[in-house]
Amino acid sequence: MYKMKTKKVVTKRFKLTKRGKLVHRAQGARHLRSKKNKARQRRQDAPQTLTNARFARVIKRYMQT
Repeated sequence: MYKMKTKKVVTKRFKLTKRGKLVHRAQGARHLRSKKNKARQRRQDAPQTLTNARFARVIKRYMQT
């Protein structure tokens, strides 16, 4: 059996913390910021943790080489 390749897209978009949580950037934070209020912009600028445990398991499996 061959070695599974890492999904490069997943390694670029998610980061694994030391505690095992997945951190990612918020969607919709790049452009069209003038129509979004300041509180929403600050909330989107902060890194967010992935809360869905089932989805997190799949992402972690993709990150393993």
